Amino acid sequence: MANPVAQPEVSNASLSAEGMPETGAVAVESVGAEAPHADPTLFFLDPTGWVSAAMAVFLIILLVKGVPRLIGAMLDKQIAEIRSRLDEAKQLRGEAEALRAEYARKLASVEVDAAAMIAHADEEASAMMVKAEADAATLVARRTRMAEDKIAAAERQAIADVRIRAADAAAKAAAAIITDKHGAAADRALVDRTIAGLGRVN
Repeated sequence: MANPVAQPEVSNASLSAEGMPETGAVAVESVGAEAPHADPTLFFLDPTGWVSAAMAVFLIILLVKGVPRLIGAMLDKQIAEIRSRLDEAKQLRGEAEALRAEYARKLASVEVDAAAMIAHADEEASAMMVKAEADAATLVARRTRMAEDKIAAAERQAIADVRIRAADAAAKAAAAIITDKHGAAADRALVDRTIAGLGRVN
């Protein structure tokens, strides 16, 4: 059974000529001020009470249906996924740090190898320089000795040539002198003396 809604009393001054209550600005002007009115109620509950009751019923239904458990399960699932992602991120970070450490070790090893190669190259260059200097000194000494031998041979050849020319000149001079001092008669007498000497020997 619905409670009748309390209607505000309408004064005679707010009635129109037809006996109907005035509305709008005419009613305000005729009454002079707003008349207080009561909020409508149903089962002794005003609209705020009905909203509160509806919320309470809704919450009770949620609790009965196990919605909080479902929400908790969803939140737990999301938390598990987040933890899984965090663990994966930690694992990836660990792998990245391991790779960085490995690359750092490789880089250090490469630097050490490069330093060793440079030192070895310096040693080889120094050894090659020493060997080149020794080879150059040996070559210079050999060339010097060869030049000295050639000079000595040239000197000996020159002396032999001079002796040959001197002997040839002396022979020619002697022949000229003999030719000048000995004529045919002198040669005949010389031949005779020689033959006579040969006879005495026999």
